[in-house]
Amino acid sequence: MTTSRDDQVTHAARAHSFNAVAAQYADHRPTYPPALFDAIEELTGRPLAGSQAVDVGAGTGMATARLLERGAHVVAVEPGEGMAAEFRHRLPGSPVVRGDGNALPLADRTADLITYAQSWHWTDPARSVPEALRVLRPGGALALWWNTSALDVPWIAEATARAGRHFGQDFSRARPGFDPSVADPSGRLDLRRHTVRWSRHVPVDTHLANIGSHSLFLVQSSHRTAAYLAEERRHVLEVFPDGVVEETYDVVLLLASAPRAA
Repeated sequence: MTTSRDDQVTHAARAHSFNAVAAQYADHRPTYPPALFDAIEELTGRPLAGSQAVDVGAGTGMATARLLERGAHVVAVEPGEGMAAEFRHRLPGSPVVRGDGNALPLADRTADLITYAQSWHWTDPARSVPEALRVLRPGGALALWWNTSALDVPWIAEATARAGRHFGQDFSRARPGFDPSVADPSGRLDLRRHTVRWSRHVPVDTHLANIGSHSLFLVQSSHRTAAYLAEERRHVLEVFPDGVVEETYDVVLLLASAPRAA
């Protein structure tokens, strides 16, 4: 499938849009549940404690913080200046280097685990797959994951349909990148898929700020985004009149191990 220049420009604009709202992103985006990291340990057959991990597209450090809590030694890689600055503010003393998954600024065979939390879809797999395999030690693991809305929850399905009408897209379908064959078209990785369900309870203002921190909203006019969020507030308060929203997520995890040395 070919990509037009306009699509490339839009993709780049969306990728860079987070830098202007790094604090909003850090304050309101959902984090990741302990069960996700339990699953990574179970699927890899090794504890996170003591492992050498690389968190790519680390953003403001949400996944990095969870890995540190599990005892991993983490180097973060983040391309955006604004996001990297917020990372340093939130996790002072934790190493973060500027770069991206298409050209990792790291030596060969230095990582036991490479993670991409909400960020693999910003890479070019033709470049990021061989880069991950270069940096991973034999038997190390690559873990890609995304928080996705639980569409079997009625109010979430309705909100997703409203967003789809707003953008003229069908958000009820799974993002193609969640398919292992799309995440790695080369087939070099034996990606296994695992899903973890979890939820959080947040004030409606946090819920709306989370929505507004997504790149599709960040690249449209502030007036149009504000109008959408005002209307969405009305819908959400019909479901949660006390103003506390239960957001339910399915974390989609794709995990593969690097070949072991012969």
